Amino acid sequence: MSEIVEFTDFPEKFAGWVPLFPLPNLVMFPHVIQPLRIFEPRYRQMLEAALESDRLLAMGLLASGWENDYDGQPPIHPVVCVGHVMTSMRMEDGQYNIMLQGIRRGLLKGELPPNDERLFRTVEIELIDDYYPPDGTPQRSALHDKLMESFRSALSNAPAVQEQMQDLLSLELTLGILTDLVAFTMNIDLELKQQLLSQHNVDRRAMLLIERLHRREEKSADRSSPPGGFPPPFSLN
Repeated sequence: MSEIVEFTDFPEKFAGWVPLFPLPNLVMFPHVIQPLRIFEPRYRQMLEAALESDRLLAMGLLASGWENDYDGQPPIHPVVCVGHVMTSMRMEDGQYNIMLQGIRRGLLKGELPPNDERLFRTVEIELIDDYYPPDGTPQRSALHDKLMESFRSALSNAPAVQEQMQDLLSLELTLGILTDLVAFTMNIDLELKQQLLSQHNVDRRAMLLIERLHRREEKSADRSSPPGGFPPPFSLN
């Protein structure tokens, strides 16, 4: 799985504009891989445009009220994950199966106006780097260990998932990468996942996730709510 965490470089001539792929049921994170099925005509066009250029897509979570304008320009959360299309397979019916790798966080700065030829949305992105506060260095190792402990505890009643994650857990991951991988893998609500994606301060992000995992463990002593599978299933547009 080491290749998942190593691809973080952007094209040298990245202009800041990326096709937007908004979904109501998925929060994408850097350093993870997600299978996706592309079937709506506008998103097929979006994918084809990406494949002809830099293979980048901006994955965004639709915000409250999106149902009222799904076919137009529904609201989305301002922090997205920019991903790279690793592989794509076009089916006989014109649909696509792709594997998307999350690369970087991005803040929405603008959007191109719609037109008749381009069916999909294109947004301007300001890339967001992980921030490691200098004053947090002494406690960072403890946060890393605590997060690993909480994650292993959450997986204790899901041996199949634990086995899949064993190679990952053996890697020497930074706190930022570990937090993103755990947040993506765990079956936690979308709003919390979006909150974690939006937090570029790594220490705060880790503390928030640890606190929520601990709270969930306290509320479910019998561990009746196992984590979601890894990797998550195909997400449909």
